[in-house]
Amino acid sequence: MMNKLAAEFVGTFWLVLGGCGSAVLAAGVADVGIGWLGVSFAFGLTVLTMAFAVGHISGGHFNPAVTLGLVIGGRHDAKELLPYWIAQVVGAIAAAVVLYIIVSGQSGFEGVGGFASNGYGESSPQGYSMASGFVTEVVMTAVFLIIILGATSKGAPAGFAPIAIGLGLTLIHLISIPVTNTSVNPARSTGVALFADGPAMAQLWMFWVAPLIGAAVGAVIWKVLSSDD
Repeated sequence: MMNKLAAEFVGTFWLVLGGCGSAVLAAGVADVGIGWLGVSFAFGLTVLTMAFAVGHISGGHFNPAVTLGLVIGGRHDAKELLPYWIAQVVGAIAAAVVLYIIVSGQSGFEGVGGFASNGYGESSPQGYSMASGFVTEVVMTAVFLIIILGATSKGAPAGFAPIAIGLGLTLIHLISIPVTNTSVNPARSTGVALFADGPAMAQLWMFWVAPLIGAAVGAVIWKVLSSDD
């Protein structure tokens, strides 16, 4: 069990450091910044690489919503839900601490700003409402769970699940960064919200509630579609 929790810690740490780090450090650099496209691929690559690296140890969830969806889908033991959540949130916070240390060392540092946090209304990258953000997070997380459950099912090609899951997360970010800065992961949202300027903490509730609802919906849809689970 400790090996599983350590793997979830490391995987979530890398997801937040790689994904949010790319947004904070590299997205907006004049002339050479990677932009939203680059950030989308960064998030996908974090999951792809860690799923291959430690997925065989813990299942490679790195996300409380994924763990919930896998429990509902009958793929994971319910008694491990809370320990996995704790490991994931702690990993996300540790990554946010490292990222804060890096960011605060820049010449002329005056604050972290949004710090790749998630938000709606004035905190949405393109000013989308709370309702738009909520629907986006529910639907994107539901589809993410369908991808995960399908790619890891008995009938799927063996060994390719991390690729499908990583590219699925990339596509999700390409769609939803403009709306909420893309959560679909309560741990990712929590880690950076603790350090962000603005209303990130006040809005954090939505980035727990919506992804968890979406994960449950996705798991139920998969159970209806699938005959091998």
